[in-house]
Amino acid sequence: MSGTSEGPGQGPATTRSPVTERHIDRLGDALAERPPERAGDPPPEHPPEQAGPAPAPLAQERAASLAARAAELLAALRAERAEQATRFAAGRSASELRDYRAAFNAAHLAMAVVDREGTVVAANDALAELLGTDPAALHEQDAADLVDLAGDNRTWHAYREVLRGARNRFRCTRRLKHPDGHSLWAEVTVAPVPDSSSVLLSIADISDRRELQARLRHLQMHDPVTRLPNRTLFFERLNSALETSTYDGGTGRIGICYLDLDGFKAVNDTLGHRVGDRLLSAVAARLTECADQSGYARGGGHLVARLGGDEFAVLVEDSTGTEQLAELARSVLDALQQPFDLAGQRLSVSASIGVVERASAGTTATGLMQAADTTLYWAKADGKARWTLFDPERNAHRMTRQALSSTLRPAVERGEFALEYQPLVGMADGVVHGVEALVRWNHPQFGMLPPNRFIGIAEEDGSVVQLGRWVLRTACRQARRWQTEHPDVPPIFVSVNVAVRQVWDSDLVADVAEILSETGLSPHLLQLELTESAVMGSAGRPLQALQALSDMGVHIAIDDFGTGYSNLAYLSRLPVSVLKLDGSFVRGFQYDEGAAHPNPADETIVEAMVQLAHRLGLTVTAECVETADQASRLARIGCDTGQGWLYSRAVAPDRIAEMVALSPQKV
Repeated sequence: MSGTSEGPGQGPATTRSPVTERHIDRLGDALAERPPERAGDPPPEHPPEQAGPAPAPLAQERAASLAARAAELLAALRAERAEQATRFAAGRSASELRDYRAAFNAAHLAMAVVDREGTVVAANDALAELLGTDPAALHEQDAADLVDLAGDNRTWHAYREVLRGARNRFRCTRRLKHPDGHSLWAEVTVAPVPDSSSVLLSIADISDRRELQARLRHLQMHDPVTRLPNRTLFFERLNSALETSTYDGGTGRIGICYLDLDGFKAVNDTLGHRVGDRLLSAVAARLTECADQSGYARGGGHLVARLGGDEFAVLVEDSTGTEQLAELARSVLDALQQPFDLAGQRLSVSASIGVVERASAGTTATGLMQAADTTLYWAKADGKARWTLFDPERNAHRMTRQALSSTLRPAVERGEFALEYQPLVGMADGVVHGVEALVRWNHPQFGMLPPNRFIGIAEEDGSVVQLGRWVLRTACRQARRWQTEHPDVPPIFVSVNVAVRQVWDSDLVADVAEILSETGLSPHLLQLELTESAVMGSAGRPLQALQALSDMGVHIAIDDFGTGYSNLAYLSRLPVSVLKLDGSFVRGFQYDEGAAHPNPADETIVEAMVQLAHRLGLTVTAECVETADQASRLARIGCDTGQGWLYSRAVAPDRIAEMVALSPQKV
């Protein structure tokens, strides 16, 4: 057997590559596959022709020796690999640690490493600069004291949760004081450091952002023309005042002066919007001065705001009562009545002011402003250039009126209305000649309502046309029923009140003709009453309608005569057949207290009107006859018929039927 044997590592001196685990594994596999011979002996080219097996003891010895050497070599290689890996890992960690520390110190973001007790372990230069101190001085400091994390319970609790590991992250905003005197806004973030028992506290200076937000909010919350707080800021302050005034030791009351300039639209229309804006700015300045002189509230003074257009409001927190608000309103009116000099324009304006003052408890911003708006409307309706104090009773009447207005039209369809009838009695014979139909509203909430509670509302919203048509049809049908039920008695006429809008907004002539035809009532048994103010001065369509009704045979009566225009010249031109004297004249017929005779002036006036009516071919009905003395004197003067409680109140149809059945129908 020829060749040389070369052990591991005995070759020529060369630079050895790093030994890896892969190399070791490959070497171990190669050694395991070799035959039990010397590793360096090549196999024989031509094996002996007669070769028997080697002796067993020698083969086993050589195999054991080779395996031992291979195991020693494999262990040495693996030990060397482990040592290299340990040295390499230790070097990388140290390098990375130096890099992290350098980045921590060089970062522009202020940071500090805090242990679980809240103590600063390390702080970078940015934090020291932000707080105006040296980094070394921050070591061992309480982090909560540096950025005021114990300022409120909620923040302190969240911060402690992060330190205990019960919370991943916490962020808050704090206002910090720099040693040089200036303040800054900081956003503080506290988060755990991974694989560590420490937390990282970082602080970002957001002063510029806060300043920008403040400027944007100021623009959003203030009026660009007057620079006053706008509607949004006003309601924000109002809601805040209502929420806090009940438990912060104040008076527990709040007040508003809500004002509107009288005639401001004329300024814009005649002088232009530029002058109008200057006027608004001047008004704002005077309002602010009045509010400052009136006293100071907790927020630094009464809040003056422009709510839109020419509407302003002064909010008085912790008011001392209505007198304080009244005094403020008077001072505002006096200030605004002084002329304004605006770039060569001298203007004088006035204002209407609604004043509301009440306890804060149970008051809402919406309810308070509704009351202020209603009171402002009262001030304008009462003549402008004045202030008006909120009146709960007046407001209740307004609310009732609104409730009636919203339900009036459906009430006609639901059949909530009914008619009662008051007799019209002959003054000479006491016989019932006719009846006046008076409508009543059986309201489900307010009970039985007389016509003076809802007729005015019906005229305003136009529902009087629908209601009037129902009244006319019902009254004519009832009059016809009385006639058919008592054929042996002379029929009585029915008098129905007609509103002006029925003449203008509907075809009254066609309605009357249709209803008379439908019910079978004769036209001369129908009398239509219109107020004096509606009839006097009528021309065009109203006059044509009255003339057409008169030609049809319907009687026309002027109601409440003597209280309106009293233009006597129209009496000869209108197709009128009856004058109804207003009750104020009849009431004057009563005896004065302590006097032996009644006032002769009233009797003279009534007598003159009766004589004038008779000369024009008209009959006269006296309203509100309540005593026998009144009745006798009216009969002596010449009144034809009377109506009043002396004869009967308005009653149901069956009571009228009983009166009609009487012979000779005296009441």
